[in-house]
Amino acid sequence: MIERSLTAKIRAYIRIFPIVTITGPRQSGKTTLLKYLLPEWSYVSLEDPDNLLFAEDDTRGFLETNKPPLIIDEAQKSPKLFSYIQTKADGSNKAGQYILSGSQNFLLLEKISQSLSGRAGILTLMPLNFNELRAAGFALKEPELCLFRGFYPAVWSQKINPGDYYPSYVQTYLERDLRQIIHIADLHLFQKFLKLCAGRTGQILNLASFASDCGVSHNTIRSWISVLEASHIVFLLPPYFKNINKRLVKSSKLYFWDAGLASYLLGVENEKQIETHPLRGALFETMMIAEILKNFLNIGKRASASFFRDKTGHEVDLLIEKAGGQKAIEIKAGQTVNSDFFDQLLYWQRVSGTKNKDLFLVYAGEKNETRTKTSVLSWKNVMPFI
Repeated sequence: MIERSLTAKIRAYIRIFPIVTITGPRQSGKTTLLKYLLPEWSYVSLEDPDNLLFAEDDTRGFLETNKPPLIIDEAQKSPKLFSYIQTKADGSNKAGQYILSGSQNFLLLEKISQSLSGRAGILTLMPLNFNELRAAGFALKEPELCLFRGFYPAVWSQKINPGDYYPSYVQTYLERDLRQIIHIADLHLFQKFLKLCAGRTGQILNLASFASDCGVSHNTIRSWISVLEASHIVFLLPPYFKNINKRLVKSSKLYFWDAGLASYLLGVENEKQIETHPLRGALFETMMIAEILKNFLNIGKRASASFFRDKTGHEVDLLIEKAGGQKAIEIKAGQTVNSDFFDQLLYWQRVSGTKNKDLFLVYAGEKNETRTKTSVLSWKNVMPFI
């Protein structure tokens, strides 16, 4: 069992809310964590056809048989449950009655907004982060290892080769579940779509180009990406929108939550291959931005995050809005800090007035450094933004 950073927030939420909802991608460790954390709670999974049939055919009887405190896994499979759970929770007026977990975030949250608004605390469990791996005794030796292996718990805790894990993950989840949700009958088209997504990680999302390469409409691409986003496979980082410069780029950037999954879809077969891969920089940027955003989710928050790019080519990879000021973060895959690494941060400082203390360069080297105008952070240490 790898200790998860979200544990403290789950414990806090079950003392506050009658219902706690935990979403996240499949295989991120939701079931393992909940069973380990709350062994005294009853557990039932609606992945089991018998349980699902019971919940659908006799919802009241299902909840009488499975009494709180109760964990219901893949709860979104039985929409009828939510109104009954609402009644149960309101009737007892106690915290810590139900935990609803699920991987299909869009379905689960839709049901919560309809029936359980104001009654449910919502948390997200993503794949592992650097701190969790270090605490479990795994050495983070070089970024290429993490880019190849990714961060799904089974790859580390069960020592599964990524070349064995990711094909199964794609076949059993992405190609089965998601293809059914977005109604793609042609498996080869869906496989092509996933690989095109991986090839565009860290890039501005160009729906027209995407649609042309896939042979479908840009509205279709938009809906497919929305499903990947809601399933915690990818996320869209919005552009900075304040009117510093009227020539700002207005499209979002596409990223994968897990760089290992993106690497697999790009055909990467070992970590050495990443050293010379043309998308090494994009994969490193993907991993680092996902790491920063995961750290926010682990304390029950969603980062107010964006990127800056204008039409003359000036760009800052990540901006984080904080009460004490906006953090500007530039990400470089080089292991040695070069003077030109700071160019974009200093340009941003000139147009925005950001203070020196809020400028950060994250690179693939080992040392943290304090420069005159910016802080330099090793890729292994990105907690100062939280």
